[in-house]
Amino acid sequence: MSTVDHPTPRDQMIAILSQQPADSTYDELLRELAAHRAIQRGLADVEQGRLVSHEEALQRIKSWRS
Repeated sequence: MSTVDHPTPRDQMIAILSQQPADSTYDELLRELAAHRAIQRGLADVEQGRLVSHEEALQRIKSWRS
């Protein structure tokens, strides 16, 4: 299996980090990696059908405020 077809997590991290400004702080780099990971997890959830409707999301948020 080629890493071109399926980049490794390390390859993905290197690609993300290489796009950041040279003067980025450690915290900024970690935030960028975490944001990318969160997006990837969300997309995987969508692909697996793990969704809630807008109305359900609003109800859940309202319940947090109680």
